[in-house]
Amino acid sequence: MSEPKPIQVGEVAPDFTLRGSLGSKVTLSEFRGRKNVVLSFHPLAFTSVCSAQMLLLELAHERFEALDAQILGLSVDSVPAKEAWAQAIGVKSFPLLADFPGGEVARQYGLLRPQGFSERAVIVIDKEGIVRFVRIYPMKELPRPEEVLPVLEGLK
Repeated sequence: MSEPKPIQVGEVAPDFTLRGSLGSKVTLSEFRGRKNVVLSFHPLAFTSVCSAQMLLLELAHERFEALDAQILGLSVDSVPAKEAWAQAIGVKSFPLLADFPGGEVARQYGLLRPQGFSERAVIVIDKEGIVRFVRIYPMKELPRPEEVLPVLEGLK
């Protein structure tokens, strides 16, 4: 059985509902017509690169909000782990969602690794639910908000 291909620019983003930090229950399609969405997939909570990835987004969240963008952090960790991690690293401006159990959302987006966790990836979805940017990063590479902000500026 071949692995599914990662989602491509121009495709409709698969809808999902996940629970996470901030007491959140988030459904992707709730943002349709209202906000662009930045999905920031990270392999596992409580790891150094993933923590830095979420902290950079926390520090830049006002710039994302100014561009009508909602940030969502996703990993295969459980809700209690996401809540504890968000509190430990100080992420308060966007939810860290639990793609748990099994990483079904990562699978739908073609980002689930055979080891059971997701790739490190950033996906931008426009207000119509269409994927406008996809980048999969090497595990040790830190995604930078500066790569995504121009994509969001182009959607205004």
